[in-house]
Amino acid sequence: MKIWVDADACPVVIKDILFKAANRTEILTTLLANHSMAVPKSPFIQFSQVSHGFDEADNEIVKRCSSGDLVITADIPLAADVIAKGAQALSPRGELFTKENIKSLLGMRDFMDTMRSSGVQTGGPAPMNHNDRQLFANQLDKIITRFQRQSQ
Repeated sequence: MKIWVDADACPVVIKDILFKAANRTEILTTLLANHSMAVPKSPFIQFSQVSHGFDEADNEIVKRCSSGDLVITADIPLAADVIAKGAQALSPRGELFTKENIKSLLGMRDFMDTMRSSGVQTGGPAPMNHNDRQLFANQLDKIITRFQRQSQ
């Protein structure tokens, strides 16, 4: 398993959790973004800068990920694409995207997009809080533990 991070909008606190997990578990973690960012020196952490443009990082993640990999993203269409490839997707808030829930999440996203396009103020997501970080860390640990058990 490899971990791929849609790093353009990933909160710093989530990246820190991922860096610690990468070093602890020795799972290769690659961050992709269209702007430069610093990552810790580690044989298990990589950064790849993609060209500027709409969905460039998303497209690169879909191209590079494989079945069994884990993708960290809040982007629901990206999550749908990697799930179709057999990868797993986890939001920075700890929500696991699955075959069972991705269609309804895409439908809700499209509905909200339509609402915003028609001028309705929908607001954005609430700020990250301690519970979000804890849920993310717990979900990440579950996924990694399951992977490690399967590979033994």
